[in-house]
Amino acid sequence: MSTVRRESLAMRLAHRCSLDALSWSLRRLHVPVPADALVLEVGSGGNPYFRSNVLLDAYAETRERHWEPLITDRPTVLGFVEKLPFRDKAFDFVIASHVLEHSRDPEAFLRELQRVARAGYIEVPDAFMERINPYLDHRLEITVREGRLVIRKKSAHQADSELVELYEHKANAVIAGETMRRHPFHFHVRYYWEDTIDFEVLNPEVDINWPVPVSERIGIAPGLVAGLKKRILELVRALFSQNRRNRNIRLAELMQCSCCGRAELQWDEAEVACPGCDARFPIVAGVPDMSCHEG
Repeated sequence: MSTVRRESLAMRLAHRCSLDALSWSLRRLHVPVPADALVLEVGSGGNPYFRSNVLLDAYAETRERHWEPLITDRPTVLGFVEKLPFRDKAFDFVIASHVLEHSRDPEAFLRELQRVARAGYIEVPDAFMERINPYLDHRLEITVREGRLVIRKKSAHQADSELVELYEHKANAVIAGETMRRHPFHFHVRYYWEDTIDFEVLNPEVDINWPVPVSERIGIAPGLVAGLKKRILELVRALFSQNRRNRNIRLAELMQCSCCGRAELQWDEAEVACPGCDARFPIVAGVPDMSCHEG
């Protein structure tokens, strides 16, 4: 995105004061779009960007976000990015923060972002961070070279188990505990795009449908401090979100069938039906589940 301002004034000031961790936190307030732009966030999870108008996530609950409850404080849809249930160019901007690395089909993922939006922002752990500190559910290593997203499919949870063991034995406490926290920009990719996403998958032949290693169910730690932080975040979200506008958004005008692409869908309180392919999508607590499992 050639003309976008990648950082707000507050972010730049924090950088100049060597407060990179603060600048990193402030990035979530920086969505470089006009006030009337319609913004979609995919993989919104339990902490959506304040500026997002419509939210999409694959699951109501999942280990992939550490069982954090799904936020549905504005129009929300369940579905997969690889088969987005939205019409062509329905949105001015799309945010995909810490979700691309989970995809089993990055080509389809990025193709769908370009189809439904005119521009957007992608944020992921950098490939170096992923290589030394791999996450259970991440299937891709992603970095940027000369303005292009460079994607490598992981053939297993750990691409280099010997490197991970060496890192965890000697350097984990320093790098993850100190360096990454103080200098987060160096360990993440922040990628803006307009019209098209320039990307390359280095090893498209690799099968990334490997089983995720078993782990214990670990949720958000309960307690007074955690509860207070949650309430503060809810208040800040309410202050900075376009709440009045979001309440008036009509999802039916933005959506299409995720299975066949038909735009004219039939809605009632219990489900969304597609006359084109006879697919039926349940609505639970006001959230339509538009996941298409065909094929």
